[in-house]
Amino acid sequence: MSRTLLSKRVVLRSLRRQPTCFRPFSTPVNDPFVTPSAPPPPPSEVSNALLDAVSTTGPRHDWTRDEIRDIYNTPLLELAFQSATLHRRFHRPSAIQMCTLMNIKTGGCSEDCSYCAQSSRYQTGLQATKMSPVDSVLEAARIAKSNGSTRFCMGAAWRDMRGRKTSLKNVKAMVKGIREMDMEVCVTLGMIDGEQAKDLATAGLTAYNHNLDTSREHYPSVITTRTYDERLQTLSHVRDAGINVCSGGILGLGEKPEDHVGLIHTVSTLPSHPESFPVNALVPIKGTPLGDKLPEGKRPIPFDAILRTIATARLVMPATIIRIAAGRTTMSEAEQVLCFSAGANAVFTGEKMLTTEAVGWDTDKSMFERWGLVPMKSFERGGLRDREVGSWKGVKEGLGAEETGRVEGAGVVA
Repeated sequence: MSRTLLSKRVVLRSLRRQPTCFRPFSTPVNDPFVTPSAPPPPPSEVSNALLDAVSTTGPRHDWTRDEIRDIYNTPLLELAFQSATLHRRFHRPSAIQMCTLMNIKTGGCSEDCSYCAQSSRYQTGLQATKMSPVDSVLEAARIAKSNGSTRFCMGAAWRDMRGRKTSLKNVKAMVKGIREMDMEVCVTLGMIDGEQAKDLATAGLTAYNHNLDTSREHYPSVITTRTYDERLQTLSHVRDAGINVCSGGILGLGEKPEDHVGLIHTVSTLPSHPESFPVNALVPIKGTPLGDKLPEGKRPIPFDAILRTIATARLVMPATIIRIAAGRTTMSEAEQVLCFSAGANAVFTGEKMLTTEAVGWDTDKSMFERWGLVPMKSFERGGLRDREVGSWKGVKEGLGAEETGRVEGAGVVA
């Protein structure tokens, strides 16, 4: 017994003599042999391009393909960490834009996009319809708003808008009616010219979606009835009219990782970065060339490729909204949250996408509650907001309130 007490006293005396050094980070261990020092250097796998991206103070438009490739090929855990760090400098990390997409004109398209059920060239069982009436579209937008969506998107299966004056007039009426609800509104109508873009801008259109789909090199194997440059020309008309550009791609078209690099390089070197960058995962549909090629039950694109694309896009286009679009129904909740952490900050939610299933409002609300996420406010852009909405009750109470003003330090108009 006496030996035990003596041992304890010796230990206590030795501890009193040793200086106690506290580490400058959270840890329960006080190590007397390690003194605080400067932060360690970045890991060796971090490239100069990644360091440049993480230290940026604003969008950059002169990225080289080699730089983007270096970023894309960063070890995934490090890549996702760095993109998450940058994301929090440019965006409110808990805010996710909730968008609802409605097909206002289904099927009958003359294009040969090898992934699309709406092409008249393929036998997919989809019936072509006429354009939806304005009133029914506005009612759908009201339902979306009541469920928390702040952007309403409308798609029509057309190659272009030539000779569609009546249809354009109806679209403009839809745009005007939805804007009066204090919602953002986006359309995708195929190729448009400069005058049509100006008409849509006058009606109050927030954004125009026209995806590039993939890299310039892989594009001809996906579609032959519209050129890559024609897609870029439409984006130019949209941008020149003062409408926000929404343009992204589809993963799982038989492309290689280099094609993800090529897609991101194209959009990140446009005169202005797209306001939003949708990342779609192919939803294989039987009857389409790509849908028939894929073995049943096989995932068209592995999740790590989706996460890597989102993280790279966030680092290269820091102020852009990155949207998880088609294919989200194949992701687990944990995978979605990883995407949000790495920089994705928008989803499509509601009853349906264009011709495929969507994650429903109730499912998204439950996920948001579990992870502390809230819907992004209408017309919110990169930069922290003055007021945070901390619950679905707060969202409901504030849905009709219009916010104005400029976000200090972000160069963003609310």
